Amino acid sequence: MDPSEVASLRTLVEAAAKDHARLENPATTAAVNTLVAALDQGQLRCAEKLEGRWVTHAWVKQAILLYFQLRKMEVLRCGPLEFHDKIPMKTGLDRAGVRVVPPGVARYGSFLEPGAILMPGYVNIGARVGAGTMVDTWATVGTCAQIGRNVHLAGGVGIGGVLEPPSASPVIVEDDCFIGSRCVLVEGVLVEEGAVLGANVVITQSTPILDVSGPTERQYKGRVPARSVVIPGTRPKEFPAGTYHLPCALIIGQRSDSTDRKTSLNEALRNFSWRSSVDKLELVYEEAIRDHGRMT
Repeated sequence: MDPSEVASLRTLVEAAAKDHARLENPATTAAVNTLVAALDQGQLRCAEKLEGRWVTHAWVKQAILLYFQLRKMEVLRCGPLEFHDKIPMKTGLDRAGVRVVPPGVARYGSFLEPGAILMPGYVNIGARVGAGTMVDTWATVGTCAQIGRNVHLAGGVGIGGVLEPPSASPVIVEDDCFIGSRCVLVEGVLVEEGAVLGANVVITQSTPILDVSGPTERQYKGRVPARSVVIPGTRPKEFPAGTYHLPCALIIGQRSDSTDRKTSLNEALRNFSWRSSVDKLELVYEEAIRDHGRMT
């Protein structure tokens, strides 16, 4: 979009966010609709990496919030399926070079780059999914989440949505990551490029992420460092009632060149038998995670 046009639309949206009565102005309504359409077409995004740092565009999220106010509930049909919602489903994904397997659904205002694959999962408004990425069966990509290129969100992965407050950072998964089955990432967590998360890793902003691969423990919160291999763990904590083990995430090593070569199985699942290849891929990672030496 033209920068001057974006600046003009932004001014209208920010004013309406402070005074919802401005939504009665046709120019404001048009601005909101134009910005959500730009999100849907990939011309705009809720967050982007600028000069090596992720920046959240609060005014874009404000436009989504205003869009919800403008929309009315309606019956939406897709073949024999019927929905009742404010936001229509995304259409034209075939023309955009995106593969969608029934009953995978992407909501209008999300964007999937050409080459992405949506199995029977879900992508919400404001989210972005990169080229070569697979959103596997029953995986969900929440509102405004940013998923990079060549990522595998395995079966049942939950990527949380962050819409309010508008200034809050969305969940971000950078390029070339593998997010194992039933992982949950919420509250604006950042997973940096090339990281591997084993099955059932749950990370929030308060979850301790402990690097135990060296002689001394290093702790992170809200961020998984690039190329880390992470598994679920627990650590003891004293309470008046006794000692209990609280969840944490353990970094047990770094991806190696041999691990990178194994991820080429992703290509096989895209072009041939996706299910058998997914099973093989997950077994490779489970085997590698059990044997820490393969990751160092």
